[in-house]
Amino acid sequence: MSIARHHHVQRANHSWPTSPAQNTAALYNKAGTDYIAYADGNPEKLFAFEGLHGYADRQIWLVLLSKLIELRASRAASLVLLDAGCGPGTWLRRIILCAHDLGFERIVARGFDIAESQVAQARLLASDAAALPGVHLTFEVADLTRPLPEMDGSVDITLCLYSVLSHIPPEGIPQVLREIARVTYGHFVTAVRSVGSTPSAFTHSVESIRYLRQDHERNVCEIELHDGTRSMFPFHLFTESELRGLFAPHFGIEEVRGLDLFHTRFANDPRWSPPGLQGDDSLANELAQLEAIYAAKSGFVDRAAHIMLVAQGPACRDVGGRQASTAI
Repeated sequence: MSIARHHHVQRANHSWPTSPAQNTAALYNKAGTDYIAYADGNPEKLFAFEGLHGYADRQIWLVLLSKLIELRASRAASLVLLDAGCGPGTWLRRIILCAHDLGFERIVARGFDIAESQVAQARLLASDAAALPGVHLTFEVADLTRPLPEMDGSVDITLCLYSVLSHIPPEGIPQVLREIARVTYGHFVTAVRSVGSTPSAFTHSVESIRYLRQDHERNVCEIELHDGTRSMFPFHLFTESELRGLFAPHFGIEEVRGLDLFHTRFANDPRWSPPGLQGDDSLANELAQLEAIYAAKSGFVDRAAHIMLVAQGPACRDVGGRQASTAI
């Protein structure tokens, strides 16, 4: 892969959106229905985890599954979910289908995203989950930097996965976290791009990039695809220590670890590598063992593809927690 980092992108005849939020929305609106295949794999195989970040997705899912099981074991009969930056709704679909199977009788879930095309896709794909008895699921177009409509301490699990927080200008993140902490009673799970992660095209494969530049001082990323499509949008890469510092005033931090230190870097590239170099189950198992050893080690976390943080709200710190999750 060749990424022309010094290529000069002419923007004189290109009209950019006028605000950071509009820039980000434009990026994902342009991707449209192609984004789900890039980010999540086959939308009909929710638990196959075959997308680009399949390994990381599985680790996040194991965390979320454990929280659902713990809640159900506490005799909780209802569940409130919030997905901030929901994209095509894949994660809410996963949680709702699993929660329903676990026996939750009432599930209230809201997903929102800044990109209209992603919300439209989420509404279309989630018809199966929305039709389940006891499920109230909505998807809306909204900006995470604005106040949330949820009541104080009303949400059992809040999600803000992958690049959502990275797209918010750093000076605005503390206020976003204060608002999320206000509404989250149970757990908050996020994943952000790390400062040492490999380049990303965000909505397309890296092979589609003609030009890529991350300006770390301005926290702006510029991309030009081979088809001539250009995007400029806010993007911030996090360090582990920075992430901990941002969350500590608002949450109890349960876990911080890197996601995908090795899998992406060891992935076979068919344009360059011979077929015989393709990985097998044995290699995948060894990489998983390495991940388990180094995922939480200082110096390695900042070089993962993403950093996952699991945070605790008041329910997790109260003695006994909430036994019946009824504040809906």
